[in-house]
Amino acid sequence: MATTQELTAPRDVRPPDLESLRCFLAGAHHPTFRRAAKAVALSPAAFSDRIARLEEHLETTLFRRSTRRVRLTPAGERLVPQAERALAEARACIDVVSTEDTTPPFDLVVGTRFELGLSWLVPMLDALEAAEPARRIHLHFGQSDDLLAQLDRDHIDAFISSARLTRAGLAYARLHEEEYAFVASDDLLKKHPLRKARDARHHQLLELHPDLPLFRYLLDARPGDEVWAFERMQFLGTIGAVRARVLDGAGVAVLPAYFVAEDLKAGRLVSLLPRTKLQVDWFRLVWKEGHPRTESLRRLGTTLAEHPLQ
Repeated sequence: MATTQELTAPRDVRPPDLESLRCFLAGAHHPTFRRAAKAVALSPAAFSDRIARLEEHLETTLFRRSTRRVRLTPAGERLVPQAERALAEARACIDVVSTEDTTPPFDLVVGTRFELGLSWLVPMLDALEAAEPARRIHLHFGQSDDLLAQLDRDHIDAFISSARLTRAGLAYARLHEEEYAFVASDDLLKKHPLRKARDARHHQLLELHPDLPLFRYLLDARPGDEVWAFERMQFLGTIGAVRARVLDGAGVAVLPAYFVAEDLKAGRLVSLLPRTKLQVDWFRLVWKEGHPRTESLRRLGTTLAEHPLQ
Protein backbone atom coordinates (compact mmCIF):
# COMPACT_ATOMS: atom_id res chain seq x y z
CA MET A 1 0.00 0.00 0.00
CA ALA A 2 1.42 3.41 -0.98
CA THR A 3 2.20 5.85 1.84
CA THR A 4 1.15 9.52 1.91
CA GLN A 5 4.76 10.56 1.31
CA GLU A 6 4.90 8.36 -1.82
CA LEU A 7 1.68 9.90 -3.20
CA THR A 8 2.82 13.53 -2.73
CA ALA A 9 4.64 14.99 -5.73
CA PRO A 10 8.07 16.40 -4.82
CA ARG A 11 8.34 20.20 -4.90
CA ASP A 12 10.02 21.51 -8.05
CA VAL A 13 13.30 22.97 -6.83
CA ARG A 14 14.49 24.15 -10.23
CA PRO A 15 15.01 27.94 -10.31
CA PRO A 16 12.58 29.90 -12.49
CA ASP A 17 13.91 30.81 -15.92
CA LEU A 18 15.08 34.38 -16.56
CA GLU A 19 12.47 35.08 -19.25
CA SER A 20 9.71 34.27 -16.77
CA LEU A 21 11.27 36.64 -14.25
CA ARG A 22 11.52 39.33 -16.91
CA CYS A 23 7.82 38.94 -17.65
CA PHE A 24 7.00 38.95 -13.94
CA LEU A 25 8.83 42.29 -13.47
CA ALA A 26 7.02 43.76 -16.47
CA GLY A 27 3.74 42.78 -14.84
CA ALA A 28 4.88 44.31 -11.56
CA HIS A 29 5.77 47.64 -13.21
CA HIS A 30 2.66 48.06 -15.41
CA PRO A 31 -0.97 48.49 -14.36
CA THR A 32 -2.34 45.83 -16.76
CA PHE A 33 -1.08 42.62 -18.30
CA ARG A 34 -1.86 44.01 -21.75
CA ARG A 35 0.65 46.86 -21.26
CA ALA A 36 3.15 44.52 -19.63
CA ALA A 37 2.87 42.09 -22.55
CA LYS A 38 3.55 44.89 -25.00
CA ALA A 39 6.66 45.88 -23.03
CA VAL A 40 8.16 42.39 -23.45
CA ALA A 41 6.92 41.89 -27.02
CA LEU A 42 4.45 39.09 -26.24
CA SER A 43 0.76 38.70 -26.99
CA PRO A 44 -1.52 39.15 -23.94
CA ALA A 45 -2.42 35.45 -24.06
CA ALA A 46 1.23 34.34 -24.20
CA PHE A 47 2.12 36.74 -21.39
CA SER A 48 -0.70 35.51 -19.14
CA ASP A 49 0.33 31.91 -19.82
CA ARG A 50 3.93 32.73 -18.90
CA ILE A 51 2.81 34.25 -15.57
CA ALA A 52 0.48 31.32 -14.86
CA ARG A 53 3.29 28.83 -15.44
CA LEU A 54 5.62 30.81 -13.17
CA GLU A 55 2.98 30.83 -10.41
CA GLU A 56 2.51 27.08 -10.86
CA HIS A 57 6.28 26.56 -10.71
CA LEU A 58 6.59 28.60 -7.49
CA GLU A 59 3.33 27.18 -6.08
CA THR A 60 2.03 30.61 -5.13
CA THR A 61 -0.11 33.45 -6.50
CA LEU A 62 1.94 36.48 -7.55
CA PHE A 63 -0.83 38.80 -8.84
CA ARG A 64 -4.39 39.68 -7.91
CA ARG A 65 -6.23 40.09 -11.20
CA SER A 66 -9.29 42.24 -11.96
CA THR A 67 -10.90 43.50 -15.15
CA ARG A 68 -9.16 46.87 -14.87
CA ARG A 69 -5.73 46.19 -13.39
CA VAL A 70 -3.48 43.71 -11.66
CA ARG A 71 -1.82 44.09 -8.27
CA LEU A 72 0.99 42.21 -6.60
CA THR A 73 0.23 39.81 -3.78
CA PRO A 74 2.51 39.87 -0.72
CA ALA A 75 4.44 36.97 -2.28
CA GLY A 76 4.78 38.99 -5.50
CA GLU A 77 6.04 42.03 -3.61
CA ARG A 78 8.71 39.88 -1.93
CA LEU A 79 9.76 38.45 -5.28
CA VAL A 80 10.31 41.84 -7.01
CA PRO A 81 13.71 42.77 -5.49
CA GLN A 82 14.97 39.18 -5.75
CA ALA A 83 13.95 38.95 -9.42
CA GLU A 84 15.62 42.30 -10.15
CA ARG A 85 18.83 41.07 -8.53
CA ALA A 86 18.67 37.80 -10.48
CA LEU A 87 18.33 39.61 -13.81
CA ALA A 88 21.06 42.07 -12.89
CA GLU A 89 23.43 39.22 -12.04
CA ALA A 90 22.59 37.49 -15.31
CA ARG A 91 23.33 40.66 -17.27
CA ALA A 92 26.58 41.06 -15.34
CA CYS A 93 27.76 37.81 -16.93
CA ILE A 94 28.19 39.82 -20.13
CA ASP A 95 30.13 42.60 -18.40
CA VAL A 96 32.65 40.30 -16.71
CA VAL A 97 33.75 38.73 -20.01
CA SER A 98 33.77 42.00 -21.96
CA THR A 99 36.53 44.55 -22.25
CA GLU A 100 36.21 48.25 -22.95
CA ASP A 101 37.48 47.66 -26.49
CA THR A 102 34.71 45.19 -27.29
CA THR A 103 31.76 46.91 -25.56
CA PRO A 104 29.24 47.88 -28.25
CA PRO A 105 28.04 51.50 -28.24
CA PHE A 106 25.01 52.18 -26.05
CA ASP A 107 22.92 55.17 -24.97
CA LEU A 108 21.95 56.43 -21.52
CA VAL A 109 19.31 59.13 -21.05
CA VAL A 110 19.93 61.16 -17.87
CA GLY A 111 17.31 63.50 -16.46
CA THR A 112 18.18 66.76 -14.74
CA ARG A 113 16.55 70.03 -13.82
CA PHE A 114 17.14 72.81 -16.33
CA GLU A 115 19.57 75.04 -14.41
CA LEU A 116 21.79 72.21 -13.17
CA GLY A 117 21.89 70.66 -16.61
CA LEU A 118 23.00 73.84 -18.35
CA SER A 119 25.57 74.96 -15.78
CA TRP A 120 27.08 71.56 -14.91
CA LEU A 121 26.12 68.63 -17.13
CA VAL A 122 26.22 70.20 -20.58
CA PRO A 123 29.83 71.47 -20.15
CA MET A 124 30.78 68.00 -18.88
CA LEU A 125 29.43 65.91 -21.77
CA ASP A 126 32.77 65.58 -23.56
CA ALA A 127 34.47 64.47 -20.34
CA LEU A 128 31.74 61.90 -19.70
CA GLU A 129 32.17 60.48 -23.19
CA ALA A 130 35.94 60.30 -22.75
CA ALA A 131 35.52 58.44 -19.44
CA GLU A 132 33.56 55.65 -21.18
CA PRO A 133 33.74 55.97 -24.99
CA ALA A 134 31.12 53.31 -25.72
CA ARG A 135 28.54 55.23 -23.68
CA ARG A 136 26.63 58.16 -25.21
CA ILE A 137 24.87 60.44 -22.71
CA HIS A 138 21.60 62.15 -23.68
CA LEU A 139 19.86 64.69 -21.43
CA HIS A 140 16.22 65.13 -20.47
CA PHE A 141 15.16 68.28 -18.60
CA GLY A 142 12.39 68.39 -16.01
CA GLN A 143 11.48 68.81 -12.36
CA SER A 144 11.90 66.01 -9.80
CA ASP A 145 8.31 64.71 -9.96
CA ASP A 146 8.40 64.63 -13.76
CA LEU A 147 11.80 62.93 -13.79
CA LEU A 148 10.57 60.21 -11.43
CA ALA A 149 7.55 59.62 -13.67
CA GLN A 150 9.80 59.40 -16.74
CA LEU A 151 11.98 56.86 -14.90
CA ASP A 152 8.91 54.76 -14.04
CA ARG A 153 7.94 54.69 -17.72
CA ASP A 154 11.50 53.74 -18.75
CA HIS A 155 11.74 56.93 -20.84
CA ILE A 156 14.97 57.84 -19.05
CA ASP A 157 17.64 55.60 -17.51
CA ALA A 158 18.51 57.77 -14.51
CA PHE A 159 18.15 61.28 -13.15
CA ILE A 160 20.03 63.68 -10.88
CA SER A 161 18.15 65.17 -7.96
CA SER A 162 18.56 66.40 -4.41
CA ALA A 163 14.89 65.62 -3.62
CA ARG A 164 14.33 63.30 -0.68
CA LEU A 165 13.05 60.08 -2.26
CA THR A 166 11.91 57.23 -0.02
CA ARG A 167 10.47 54.84 -2.62
CA ALA A 168 11.57 51.23 -2.76
CA GLY A 169 13.18 49.84 -5.88
CA LEU A 170 15.55 52.74 -6.52
CA ALA A 171 19.36 52.70 -6.52
CA TYR A 172 21.55 55.73 -5.83
CA ALA A 173 25.05 57.08 -6.29
CA ARG A 174 25.84 60.05 -4.04
CA LEU A 175 27.43 62.90 -5.99
CA HIS A 176 27.81 66.25 -4.20
CA GLU A 177 26.62 67.89 -1.03
CA GLU A 178 24.13 70.65 -1.84
CA GLU A 179 24.48 73.69 0.40
CA TYR A 180 21.93 76.50 0.54
CA ALA A 181 22.00 80.26 1.12
CA PHE A 182 19.29 82.62 2.38
CA VAL A 183 19.62 85.66 0.10
CA ALA A 184 18.16 89.01 -0.89
CA SER A 185 19.22 92.04 -2.92
CA ASP A 186 21.12 94.81 -1.16
CA ASP A 187 18.59 97.41 -2.35
CA LEU A 188 15.71 95.48 -0.77
CA LEU A 189 17.52 95.16 2.55
CA LYS A 190 18.26 98.88 2.64
CA LYS A 191 14.51 99.50 2.55
CA HIS A 192 13.51 96.63 4.83
CA PRO A 193 16.28 94.96 6.88
CA LEU A 194 15.84 91.30 7.78
CA ARG A 195 17.79 90.40 10.90
CA LYS A 196 15.22 88.45 12.92
CA ALA A 197 12.18 86.26 12.29
CA ARG A 198 9.77 89.09 13.09
CA ASP A 199 11.24 91.15 10.20
CA ALA A 200 9.70 88.63 7.78
CA ARG A 201 6.38 90.48 7.95
CA HIS A 202 7.87 93.16 5.66
CA HIS A 203 9.01 90.68 2.99
CA GLN A 204 7.77 88.36 0.28
CA LEU A 205 9.15 84.80 0.30
CA LEU A 206 9.97 83.44 -3.15
CA GLU A 207 9.71 79.66 -3.56
CA LEU A 208 9.69 76.91 -6.20
CA HIS A 209 6.27 75.41 -5.42
CA PRO A 210 4.34 74.33 -2.31
CA ASP A 211 5.58 70.72 -2.40
CA LEU A 212 9.26 71.74 -2.55
CA PRO A 213 9.81 74.59 -0.05
CA LEU A 214 13.51 75.45 0.02
CA PHE A 215 12.88 77.69 3.04
CA ARG A 216 12.73 74.50 5.12
CA TYR A 217 16.54 74.34 4.97
CA LEU A 218 16.63 77.53 7.03
CA LEU A 219 13.77 76.58 9.35
CA ASP A 220 15.45 73.26 10.20
CA ALA A 221 18.57 75.16 11.29
CA ARG A 222 16.77 77.74 13.45
CA PRO A 223 15.15 77.45 16.92
CA GLY A 224 11.93 75.49 16.77
CA ASP A 225 9.85 78.20 18.46
CA GLU A 226 10.64 80.89 15.86
CA VAL A 227 7.69 82.17 13.85
CA TRP A 228 8.36 83.32 10.29
CA ALA A 229 5.22 85.07 9.06
CA PHE A 230 5.98 86.59 5.65
CA GLU A 231 3.80 89.30 4.18
CA ARG A 232 3.10 86.96 1.25
CA MET A 233 4.59 84.12 -0.81
CA GLN A 234 5.13 83.60 -4.52
CA PHE A 235 5.80 80.26 -6.24
CA LEU A 236 7.87 80.43 -9.43
CA GLY A 237 8.55 76.84 -10.51
CA THR A 238 12.32 76.96 -11.14
CA ILE A 239 15.33 78.20 -9.21
CA GLY A 240 16.27 80.33 -12.22
CA ALA A 241 13.01 82.23 -11.95
CA VAL A 242 13.41 82.59 -8.17
CA ARG A 243 16.94 83.96 -8.59
CA ALA A 244 15.76 86.47 -11.21
CA ARG A 245 13.05 87.78 -8.89
CA VAL A 246 15.47 88.04 -5.96
CA LEU A 247 17.89 90.02 -8.12
CA ASP A 248 15.00 92.34 -9.03
CA GLY A 249 14.39 92.99 -5.33
CA ALA A 250 10.99 91.28 -5.36
CA GLY A 251 11.61 89.18 -2.26
CA VAL A 252 13.91 86.91 -0.29
CA ALA A 253 14.65 83.24 -0.95
CA VAL A 254 16.67 80.17 -0.01
CA LEU A 255 18.61 78.98 -3.07
CA PRO A 256 21.38 76.44 -3.78
CA ALA A 257 24.70 78.02 -2.79
CA TYR A 258 26.45 77.03 -6.02
CA PHE A 259 23.71 78.76 -8.02
CA VAL A 260 24.16 82.17 -6.36
CA ALA A 261 27.89 82.01 -5.54
CA GLU A 262 28.83 84.51 -8.28
CA ASP A 263 25.99 86.85 -7.27
CA LEU A 264 27.19 86.88 -3.67
CA LYS A 265 30.80 87.39 -4.72
CA ALA A 266 29.87 90.31 -7.01
CA GLY A 267 27.61 91.92 -4.38
CA ARG A 268 24.44 91.50 -6.45
CA LEU A 269 22.99 89.47 -3.58
CA VAL A 270 23.55 89.52 0.17
CA SER A 271 23.56 86.52 2.50
CA LEU A 272 20.94 86.81 5.27
CA LEU A 273 21.56 85.49 8.78
CA PRO A 274 25.14 84.54 7.83
CA ARG A 275 25.83 82.95 11.23
CA THR A 276 23.11 80.35 10.66
CA LYS A 277 24.42 77.20 8.97
CA LEU A 278 21.55 76.02 6.78
CA GLN A 279 20.71 72.33 6.50
CA VAL A 280 22.18 70.53 3.50
CA ASP A 281 21.11 67.83 1.06
CA TRP A 282 22.92 65.63 -1.44
CA PHE A 283 22.72 65.46 -5.19
CA ARG A 284 22.29 61.82 -6.18
CA LEU A 285 22.19 59.88 -9.42
CA VAL A 286 19.02 57.77 -9.22
CA TRP A 287 18.05 54.71 -11.29
CA LYS A 288 15.92 51.59 -10.98
CA GLU A 289 17.34 48.59 -9.18
CA GLY A 290 18.14 45.88 -11.69
CA HIS A 291 18.86 48.28 -14.54
CA PRO A 292 20.77 46.43 -17.29
CA ARG A 293 23.46 49.15 -17.26
CA THR A 294 23.86 49.33 -13.49
CA GLU A 295 27.64 49.09 -13.58
CA SER A 296 27.91 51.85 -16.17
CA LEU A 297 25.57 54.00 -14.08
CA ARG A 298 27.78 53.45 -11.04
CA ARG A 299 30.81 54.49 -13.06
CA LEU A 300 28.89 57.52 -14.29
CA GLY A 301 28.18 58.45 -10.68
CA THR A 302 31.88 58.21 -9.86
CA THR A 303 32.79 60.50 -12.75
CA LEU A 304 30.08 63.03 -11.86
CA ALA A 305 31.28 63.10 -8.25
CA GLU A 306 34.77 64.07 -9.47
CA HIS A 307 33.49 67.26 -11.16
CA PRO A 308 32.53 70.14 -8.79
CA LEU A 309 29.14 71.79 -9.15
CA GLN A 310 29.06 75.05 -11.08
